[in-house]
Amino acid sequence: MVKPPKRRNPLSVLADDPQGRSLGLDLPPGTVIDRPGRRRRGKAAEPLLWVSGESVGVGALATHRGPALAAAGLQAVLFQDRRGLERWWEDREFVPDRMSDPDDHHVEPVLRAFWSRVVPDPEEGEEGEEIIAPFARDWPGLAVPGPAGGPDAVDPEVAACEVADELIESGSLPGPRLALVPAGRGADVPTALGWGGPTNYENDTALISTVLRSWEERFGARLVALGFDELHVSVAAPPRTVVQALPVAAEHFAFAPDNVWQGCGTIRAYADEAVAGSDHWGFWWD
Repeated sequence: MVKPPKRRNPLSVLADDPQGRSLGLDLPPGTVIDRPGRRRRGKAAEPLLWVSGESVGVGALATHRGPALAAAGLQAVLFQDRRGLERWWEDREFVPDRMSDPDDHHVEPVLRAFWSRVVPDPEEGEEGEEIIAPFARDWPGLAVPGPAGGPDAVDPEVAACEVADELIESGSLPGPRLALVPAGRGADVPTALGWGGPTNYENDTALISTVLRSWEERFGARLVALGFDELHVSVAAPPRTVVQALPVAAEHFAFAPDNVWQGCGTIRAYADEAVAGSDHWGFWWD
């Protein structure tokens, strides 16, 4: 059987067409960052991502995140600067070759394994039990999907652009840059990049993408921004009540335990303050 020709990396087009006009885009000035690793003799470096040269403002994600970009095989997200970590994406922080494939994983066993890492030891007694209440030490299972579609349903892509603008306006994304990444869906961007944000907790970002894929499907979540060790998603169909939010909060605790440990302190408080009715979920890893 003849193998189909390998599809050209869409970022390669930007070498001769910096604004991406041939891809139906109109990009600001930016830089292509090559995939790390040794080049084969006679082979050009493969582009890994494109990043705008200057900060972008409100409306940037909505302008560039559309059908033309998806048809080109690219995903648009924002990169977040942080004092002391400016332009962190230029410091060869990406290791895509070390990541597995999200297709090889399933969300339930991934989250169950994460939960087993962070659930308090029985020796912690009532204090540990309070952190995870109303759940016990056994994995509580996946949360049910968010509200079904209806006349008030929010389009996930519209929600993503609105949340991006809110984060920029509030200063939560200092110095945001527009980034384009070759990936089939937004959830796979961290894996395609070989992003190392959660390295101190999990060094195979494909597991992170596996969870993000499930949140895309269950809650209309969309990846909006990445920082050095932060990740932000919009949520088109969040759980509406604290009761509905509790199992989602348990998933968040398994996914990024610092959200609870260094935040609200307990899953119950976190569900109330950060999950129920929230159109933005932010995560960080120390």
